[in-house]
Amino acid sequence: MKKIDQKNLPRHIAIIMDGNGRWAEKHTLGRISGHRKGAKSVKITVRVCRELGIQYLTLYAFSVENWLRPREEVDALMELLQEYLRSEIPVMMKHDIRLTAIGNIGALKDPVRRILNEAMEKTSQNRGMVLNLALSYGGRDEIIEAVKEIMKESKNGNIAPQNITKELFSRYLYTGEIPDPDLLIRTSGEYRLSNFLLWQTAYTELYFTDILWPDFRRKHLMEAIADFQRRERRFGLTSDQLQRGGSDIG
Repeated sequence: MKKIDQKNLPRHIAIIMDGNGRWAEKHTLGRISGHRKGAKSVKITVRVCRELGIQYLTLYAFSVENWLRPREEVDALMELLQEYLRSEIPVMMKHDIRLTAIGNIGALKDPVRRILNEAMEKTSQNRGMVLNLALSYGGRDEIIEAVKEIMKESKNGNIAPQNITKELFSRYLYTGEIPDPDLLIRTSGEYRLSNFLLWQTAYTELYFTDILWPDFRRKHLMEAIADFQRRERRFGLTSDQLQRGGSDIG
């Protein structure tokens, strides 16, 4: 905590929670055990972000590609999601956390959608932090869906092509109501975005760690934030421009 500048916290942290399967293999356990252990890391990370005052936390919980995994694993992941939501609704209410979700939520089965919608409805008035779960999510799919919606609006005469801007396009993404991530963390030593928030991470600071997600704890999150705070975010400008108060970004 001594290394953390409370006045320079990332407003929005996004995390690719990777390494559950490798953690299970390392401990000669089944993959489901790895996912269950990873759920504990989720709870810890959410709690620490809330304590720090992080305003938005987006977790890559289930990608569109994950549907291609063995059915037993997919079913187990959906059951774990339901267990997590049921157990955490009281926690989110106590700590003023609002739950939201992005992705093709319609692809989720009824039991999962039901508890997810219940959790989002019950926490909808909370204002302390937004916990945003990416479920059945794909960055390319998100961009295509945004294009389709803008084309509909244009065809109906509501949007003129010359008025399409980066800001307008962003409003049609799943994340249209939340700011882009300031910091993206990926665990397990992989160095790629894996189809996660492709548009939104254009100027995001990326942090990669070899720690497997089930082993990710408070100190690892603090290290990522401390590293973020050591960086100079120029948004395409020079250091001199920033010092002079330059504001042309993008």
